Amino acid sequence: MNESTLSTRPSPSTRLSGQVRIVGTGLLGGSIALALRSQGVDVVLADASPSSVRLAVDLGAGRAAEEGDRPQLIVVCVPPDVTADTIEAELLRFSDAVVTDVASVKLAPLFELQNRGVDLTRYIGSHPLAGRERGGTISARGDLFLGRPWVICRDEETPGWVLDRVEDLAHDVGALTIEMTPEAHDEAVGLVSHVPQIMASLMAKQLQKASDDAVRLAGQGLRDVTRIAASSPELWIQILSANSEAVVNILERIQDDLAEITQALRNVDAPGSRRAIAREISAGNDGVARLPGKHGQNRRFASLIVLIDDTPGQLARLLTEIGELGINLEDLRLEHAEGAQMGLVEFSVLPEVVDKLTLELEKLGWRIAA
Repeated sequence: MNESTLSTRPSPSTRLSGQVRIVGTGLLGGSIALALRSQGVDVVLADASPSSVRLAVDLGAGRAAEEGDRPQLIVVCVPPDVTADTIEAELLRFSDAVVTDVASVKLAPLFELQNRGVDLTRYIGSHPLAGRERGGTISARGDLFLGRPWVICRDEETPGWVLDRVEDLAHDVGALTIEMTPEAHDEAVGLVSHVPQIMASLMAKQLQKASDDAVRLAGQGLRDVTRIAASSPELWIQILSANSEAVVNILERIQDDLAEITQALRNVDAPGSRRAIAREISAGNDGVARLPGKHGQNRRFASLIVLIDDTPGQLARLLTEIGELGINLEDLRLEHAEGAQMGLVEFSVLPEVVDKLTLELEKLGWRIAA
């Protein structure tokens, strides 16, 4: 799309009305830019890589930054090891702008800026909990933040108008705002994001020397556990280093649990061994039950697996027929069956409708696996 054809008038529902400067046009920066441009916000793009800016402009994410720009809001979307430097530079260059960043660690850049004596009146750290397995400008999507949490780390000294501007940003890209302290944020993401990355990588590491036959047996469980393992080591070194204390605390608790279950498995017939194993598995049941379900409800769903031919149109037909039955799907996963021209579609539905769905699909000729 040609930049000259893009509207610069914000849509009526858009809260941000001034210019927004995006520093860093990777996955997050590019996605924020695309979301704002789709609503007519004047987005200017800056990046250490000129080619990344040109690509983002070609994708319709905004225009390249110019000397006369006067942004009301600056969003810093750079790697963690240069976040503090970039925030300081942006605050000094644009004296009227509110500055936020989207780094996944909040305490480290804050402490660094405070130690330098930087005036942080116009700065609020924030973090959208959204991403993809692939990074870079080319992976950016304007709908990346829809319905996702966006943490805002204000303090008692934050002026209301500064907070408003960052909240407006999150609202305009479709996110849900959550206020947390930097300390609480880093502890939380250590548990729900940083340690899972380590666990996924360690599990995927075991596949390096696995036999081809073993790998061919891999099902959805292993794919779920290792889905995020294909991440950038360079980026994760920075993230984990910046949040090492919170991560280590969690890893030490997991280490204790692993030691207990390992000892139980060494001698399953010893008194208490089976109880110890059951206790750990049951604790996992309790933990996963706390994960938010659809629309933020802590609700467990029933699963149903349907076999479909691996041919064009089969999945679309199945979804259409379920829709005609008036049954709402809470989640869906698709897996290809090894060595067969078929797929397995796992649906999550409310427990009270699983029997009806099974019966109706069988009447329509679908094969139910489980």
